[in-house]
Amino acid sequence: MDWITLLRSLQSDFVKRLATSCLLHCETEGQYSEVTIISGERLKALREFCWQMAEKYKRLSPVRDVFINNLKGKLGEEVVKERLADLITEVDYEKRFGGDGKSDFTLTAEPSIGVEVKSRHGRIDRVRWSISSEEVEKNAVVVCILIQEEVSEAQPEYHLFLAGFLPAKMIKLKTGRISFGIDQLLYGGGLCCYLEQLQSAQNKSQQQHSLIYPYKYRQETPPQQNQHQLIQTLSAPEAEQELLHFGVDSNQLDEKLGDDFFAKGEFTAAINNYNQALKQHPHDADIYYKRGLASHQLCDYTGAIADYSQAININPNYAKAYHKRGLSRYQLGDYEAAIADYTQAIRISPHVAVTYRNRADARSHIGDHQGAIEDYTQAIKINPNYAIADANGGISRYLITNQQRFTQAIKLNPRDAVAYKNRADARYDLGDYEGAIADYTQVIKINPNYVDAYYHRGNARSDIGDYEGAIADYTQVIKINPSYIDAYYHRGNIRFTVADKQGSLEDFQKAADLYWQEGKLAEYNDVRQKILDLEIEASLDILNF
Repeated sequence: MDWITLLRSLQSDFVKRLATSCLLHCETEGQYSEVTIISGERLKALREFCWQMAEKYKRLSPVRDVFINNLKGKLGEEVVKERLADLITEVDYEKRFGGDGKSDFTLTAEPSIGVEVKSRHGRIDRVRWSISSEEVEKNAVVVCILIQEEVSEAQPEYHLFLAGFLPAKMIKLKTGRISFGIDQLLYGGGLCCYLEQLQSAQNKSQQQHSLIYPYKYRQETPPQQNQHQLIQTLSAPEAEQELLHFGVDSNQLDEKLGDDFFAKGEFTAAINNYNQALKQHPHDADIYYKRGLASHQLCDYTGAIADYSQAININPNYAKAYHKRGLSRYQLGDYEAAIADYTQAIRISPHVAVTYRNRADARSHIGDHQGAIEDYTQAIKINPNYAIADANGGISRYLITNQQRFTQAIKLNPRDAVAYKNRADARYDLGDYEGAIADYTQVIKINPNYVDAYYHRGNARSDIGDYEGAIADYTQVIKINPSYIDAYYHRGNIRFTVADKQGSLEDFQKAADLYWQEGKLAEYNDVRQKILDLEIEASLDILNF
């Protein structure tokens, strides 16, 4: 019996015991436990952190949603930290450009191995966890946590189950997202052993790497050796055996050398090796892409653009190549072309915050200030941590500057609804909700059918706790445009907050139908989970009654 079959068999037994609450419980840190209980001061500390996050990012989403989402994530991370202890370490956000880089933990002894944690609340037979292609690429394993209690501001204790894990190599996903249920996971008791084996394999690979690439480990070996010189450090049979054993085809050695030189900052040497690699693999988009990266580092932006273009010709859906080509074109001052490239990258991969930020920079250079604000806001919405790491103060200063510009436009034309709307958006993004509401109200006085003004005023009212006013605004949005999905979604959230569960359910069902019609599967799945949670609550209410 192989290890996967064994862990799946154990998982099946675990799921049966989970239904009867007959579980392994160990309170010793670093030891495996199927259930972890978090309460008291430990939970209080998590709550305080999550309220800080809610306050910091309340301008992006309703405060309650930010708090709940943060608390769900932190609860799951606490479980993994307690069970794996010193084996893992939290990501250093100060050193990771753009936040956590889609990893929650890395192995202490091998930082290149990432661990992603996903937390959900729901029924055993219905709960599902989801992961994006970017998270799969960045991590070696995804760990799933099941929260027994619904996460709320007042819950005094949480029972958290280590529902299982999946190695990233078992998740076949090129783009988008994928979801899975508890039956598809591997038993959590094998997680620690699996990570230790990964670490051991990585160490062994590095040792063998020192044989194949001796210049990296032996000071007396010149760094500019070619493939034949490197292989000559071993006997021919030994070299061939080592290369094959570790999956390194001798035909790919030049590319591997190029990667190593690039990592060391020796970009000219990297390009020389990529040139050799392309002679053997002239239709490999990744090698052109890598050579483009090296050329960009040497400020050869024209050469970089040529390589990125070649990569795109081979693979028209190469989002990273469009993004990087946009960066090179930006450096040359070709802002329109850069914007076109960023837009294409966003079309292919719409959930990458840095692409929006870079497009915002380019748009600001051509005077498209509203477009820049929208992109800055979207970047922060996708990844709030990105705003901290990527000069949040600079974004704020940009928004303030444009707020002043819109104020000047209003002085010139007090009936300019668009100017009021733009200033309202800028005030909202800066956290001035009262000022934003005043401006949105002015927009509506000028144009009573300005649907976006009602919608954004509803968001602002929600942020200051005026739920009745927010519901009224979202209702007006729906009256003007019955297909305005986000109005249903946000009204559903607020109705849930004010305990109107039936109204909330109706709004979420309508939003789900519209998301499905538009092919927005990630949003559809999110709303479906909310509907399932509400239906479960309704069933429990009936039983309790």
